[in-house]
Amino acid sequence: MASDRRTLLADAALDVLADEGMRGLTHRAVDRKSAMPPGTTSAYFRTRAALLTGLVTRLVQLDQAELQTLAEELAPLHTVEELVDGMVLLTRQRLTGEGRRRSLARHACAVESVRDPELREILVPRENVGREAVRQFLVTHGVTDVDNRTHTLLTCIDGLVFDRLVNGGEVQREALEGLVAAALR
Repeated sequence: MASDRRTLLADAALDVLADEGMRGLTHRAVDRKSAMPPGTTSAYFRTRAALLTGLVTRLVQLDQAELQTLAEELAPLHTVEELVDGMVLLTRQRLTGEGRRRSLARHACAVESVRDPELREILVPRENVGREAVRQFLVTHGVTDVDNRTHTLLTCIDGLVFDRLVNGGEVQREALEGLVAAALR
């Protein structure tokens, strides 16, 4: 029960952060968002740092689950078109609905992690099926320095998502095609 409540509170904290930003993220705001009695959030996450750690841990869990689901839905990546199709789908998910809310929270937490090594460690890109699919695609296509190219490609995609979060719109397929072409050079 306690872990279920912690998850519920972490999800509510994600919602507060997406709606109100870092300054709006308080124990009271999470209590209200989760419809829990006042003081519940502080009972489970005693300090703001503990609340942020719980939020970021949950964010990473949700992101990993999203990538796992996406990998299961997509066929193995053999062609540039298939890779770009997967990237188009991922960027759309990250810019709409719950994915957009998580993206807003993720970027706010990334900025906060500049001053918090514990948060930074939790946010470090994890090995996951999405990253591995991109890595294997690049290996199959003869790319040298595959780990750096994978990191650079995925970081650039994150940058495009961030730009569209701030400026509106969606990531254009042509931009993703250009990134893949650059990774394959």
